Amino acid sequence: MYPILFIDLAFVCIPIIVLAAFFYLALAVKVLRPVEKGLVERFGKFNRVAEPGLLLLFPFVEKVIRVPTTEIRVDVEKQTVITKDNLNAEVDAVVYYRINDVMKAVYAIDNYRYAIPSLAQTTLRAIMGKMTLTEANGNRHLINQSVETELDKETNQWGIDIIRVELQRIDPPQDVQQAMNNVVKAENEKIAAVDLATATETRADGDKKASIKVAEGEAKAIELRAQAQANAIKLVNESAQLYFKGDAQNLKKLEVAEKALTNNTKYVIPEGSNLSVIISETAGVLPVKDKKKA
Repeated sequence: MYPILFIDLAFVCIPIIVLAAFFYLALAVKVLRPVEKGLVERFGKFNRVAEPGLLLLFPFVEKVIRVPTTEIRVDVEKQTVITKDNLNAEVDAVVYYRINDVMKAVYAIDNYRYAIPSLAQTTLRAIMGKMTLTEANGNRHLINQSVETELDKETNQWGIDIIRVELQRIDPPQDVQQAMNNVVKAENEKIAAVDLATATETRADGDKKASIKVAEGEAKAIELRAQAQANAIKLVNESAQLYFKGDAQNLKKLEVAEKALTNNTKYVIPEGSNLSVIISETAGVLPVKDKKKA
């Protein structure tokens, strides 16, 4: 009877023991990812920092707090900021940070996940409150740098490094936005008008220079033609002096006859007239007398 009872108890207890062992291992074995570290607490008191990888705990005695060590992005909720010129603007931002000291991040601040965006809101209001709305719109990079610097000073004691801050938007009141749009539009129209005037002036200046070039070209052409005609006359005179030797009248007769034939000029000559006398009179010169007859 006793062996049978023992066997029955074994069949009942073994599954329970196996399940208890699996349950114990499930509570005791933890795995930390490469982008996180663990803070192990024993009976509610800090015990050690666990690196990424396999971690063994004493169930019900120890627990692990996982702390991310990679870059974290947190949104700064939209808020209303009063600028230096007493205008309300709705702004929001994004903060990127990284935890360098996991112990400080957990034990030096109650909840760093909530504290960082809350601190960013306060810092953003303080910095933009020293600027006009126009200055804030034109100096977003300066606001980002200022908020980052101020946040980094505060979070350094928490073991947290602020990587960067990005201002997402600055929304002024509707009437102010419309006025700003009108200013920008007027400025663009002014720039366009100046560009058009400059282009027109440049084109007129180009036309003027082109006209001057054309006039200079025509004057040069006239000068060259006059020079060519002068050279031709000079050449004719020199040739007449060289070859006709004082018989300029005969040369003039030949020129008149050449022009008459070239222009198809017709002359009516009475019968029995002296052709030489008519050509001489047409040329405006007297006929040369025969020396022998004289």
